[in-house]
Amino acid sequence: MNIIYAKSPLGGWGLEVCANSFASALVAEKGGAIRVELCENMAEGGTTPSYATIKLSKERLTIQVWPIIRPRGGDFLYSDDEFELMKEDIKICKALNCDGIVTGILLANGEIDKKRCAELIELAYPMPMAFHRAFDMSNNMEKALEDLIELGFVRVLTSGGAENAYHGIEILAKLIDQANGRIEVMPGAGINPENILEIASKTGAKSFHSSARIKINSKMQYRNQASKMGSVADEFQYEQTSLALVKQMTEKLNANP
Repeated sequence: MNIIYAKSPLGGWGLEVCANSFASALVAEKGGAIRVELCENMAEGGTTPSYATIKLSKERLTIQVWPIIRPRGGDFLYSDDEFELMKEDIKICKALNCDGIVTGILLANGEIDKKRCAELIELAYPMPMAFHRAFDMSNNMEKALEDLIELGFVRVLTSGGAENAYHGIEILAKLIDQANGRIEVMPGAGINPENILEIASKTGAKSFHSSARIKINSKMQYRNQASKMGSVADEFQYEQTSLALVKQMTEKLNANP
């Protein structure tokens, strides 16, 4: 497969924060993160952020901004219309000079959709592309990793196919060994200040992914408890990245090069 792709402009040791808002992205930078994966709707695993969120993040952050390109929650098998939406969002990210984008598409049988991924990589060029945790839903992670390397993805986010990265430590170590520097394998899911160094030590990973989020209580004084606007249990709180958690993780990483 002859595909033109861009190499990642930033690798090495550090923390990527999954930022669910512009406010979270600012906190991530302040806490020492090297990069934000910008998204919305974390309850659904993250979807494409708004134009304004991407634009302001690129204008005001000095760290790298990588928006997720995912038109909806649920599985990673997309209709033709959803694929067109993904392509339009990539064009927007390209016009806004994003540092890279994060996406993932599977076939119905659980294999990487190499044809569509190749099309997105070509469209995104020269922006590099990372593959998100759709990888963990593939039917054969070892083969999927080779497919991503062949396609030209620069990074893959994975829990090792487990509920979280800590439970997937052994598989993560095997994937990093298999990659052998050809692609960055970045552990993610459930990474926190208590386990990040153990995951680093046992897997050999150099960069890590965490939302580092906490619940923020609403400042609303009047609260209508009889009506609901969504499906969350408590609509008078929201989630945002925690400066303290980001700092704790980045400080631990920086102290253990």
